[in-house]
Amino acid sequence: MIGINEQDLMLKPQDDESDIVLSVNGVSKKFCRNLKRSLIYGVQDITSELLGLREKSDKLRPKEFWALDNVSFQLRRGEALGLVGKNGSGKSTLLRIIAGLIKPDSGFVEVNGRVAPLIALGAGFNPILTGRENIYANMSILGLSKKEIDERFDEVIEFAEIGDAIDTPVQSYSSGMAARLGFASAIHTEPDILLIDEVLAVGDSRFRGKCFQKLHDLRQQGTSFILVSHDSHSILTVCESAVYLKKGEFIGFGDAASIMNKYEKDLFLADEEQSPKQISLLKAREHFGLEIQSIFFKNYQDELIQSPITGEPTKLCLKCKASEKIDNVSITFAIRGLGKGSETVLLINSMRDKEYISLSPGECEIQLQMPYLGLKLGHYIMDVYAKREKLYHLDAVESFRFTVEGSEESMSRCIFYQPRDWEIIEGMNV
Repeated sequence: MIGINEQDLMLKPQDDESDIVLSVNGVSKKFCRNLKRSLIYGVQDITSELLGLREKSDKLRPKEFWALDNVSFQLRRGEALGLVGKNGSGKSTLLRIIAGLIKPDSGFVEVNGRVAPLIALGAGFNPILTGRENIYANMSILGLSKKEIDERFDEVIEFAEIGDAIDTPVQSYSSGMAARLGFASAIHTEPDILLIDEVLAVGDSRFRGKCFQKLHDLRQQGTSFILVSHDSHSILTVCESAVYLKKGEFIGFGDAASIMNKYEKDLFLADEEQSPKQISLLKAREHFGLEIQSIFFKNYQDELIQSPITGEPTKLCLKCKASEKIDNVSITFAIRGLGKGSETVLLINSMRDKEYISLSPGECEIQLQMPYLGLKLGHYIMDVYAKREKLYHLDAVESFRFTVEGSEESMSRCIFYQPRDWEIIEGMNV
C-alpha cells in the first residue's frame, strides 16, 4: 500500500447521538440449505407478504439456518468500523442487508444518508454495455441524477484510468479495469456510508494507494466506512471499532484492538493440531543427521517463558540432536501472521548473518538471541528449517504456533516494535 499511511484515515468519532449514521438493531437473517425447499419458502413468504399476512419469525423451518443472529451495533459520522470473521460467518449478508439488497427476518436497520456498497467491484456492471453506459446505470442506482452524473463523469474517468476503453463493452475489460471503474463510480457518489468488502485487495500497489488517498479525503468530509478484511493490520490501522461474527453469531462489538485480539485468538485455537505452548513435543518425522526435538523461548536470565513479550529481550531456542559431526549448518526461522495467505513478517537465516554453525554428535541447544523482540502482540506461525550449507536438507518443523504478548495500547496499530527513547535538547540552533 502506498500514497498514504492508513493511520491518516483515522478520525475520532463524535459522541453526539445526531452523528449516528447507521444503527443495526437485533438483525437476524435465515437461509435454507436445500434449493427446492428454499424456492418453496420464497414463494410462501412473497405470497404472505403481498397478502399482509407475513410475520417476522425467530423459528427455523426444516433445512434452514441462521446466517445472522441478533446483530446490533452503531456507526457514527466519519467513523471507520471493521467487520471480521471467517468465511461463511455472515459478513457479506450483513453488508447486503445494510445496503438494502435483502431484508432481515427480524430486527431492523436505520440508515441516515446515502449508502454506497463496494461489495464486489464491477459486479453490477452489464457486460454488453460500454463503460460509459455502466457509469450512468450504476451511479443512477446509487441515487444520482443525470445532471449530477454529468458533472462528475470526467472525474470518474480520470480516476479509473481506463482511457479510450470507456466506450467499449465492459466484457472486454480486464479484471483490474473493471475494479478501477467500479471503485471510481462508487466513491464519486459522495456517500455517507461506504461498504467495502475486501475489494481494496485488487489492483496494483499504486492504484491501492490512490484508493486510500481518496478514502482519506472522503473521511475528512464525514463519510463513514465499514471495512471487511481478513488483514488484521488493515483493520487495526484504519478502524477505531470492530464487529466480530462467527458462523452468523454476533460475538462482539467494541474497540478494534480488543475485537481483533479475540478474533485472532479464536483463529489461533481453532482446529489446532499442535499445542500452542512454547515447549512442545514435536511429531516424529524424517530427518537426515540432525533432529529438531523442541522449540521454546527463554528470557535473558535463561528462564523458560510461555509467551515472549513485545520489546523484551528474548531467546528463541531449538533443542537438537546430531547423529554425527556436521559443519556449515544453516538455520532459518520464517515467521508469518496467523491469517490465511499472510505474508512473512520476519525471516532470519544464520548463514546470511554470517554465523557458521558446527555441531558435534549429541544434544545441543541453538539460541537466536534478540535484545528486543520486534513482533507486535498477536498470534504467529513459524517454519524452522535446518540445512547443511544452502541446499542439503537436515530437518524442518512447519506451522509451529506461538503467541506474543504485550501492551495493546502501544502495539495495537502497528506491525513492528521499535525500541526508543525520547530526549529534549533545548537552546540549540536547528
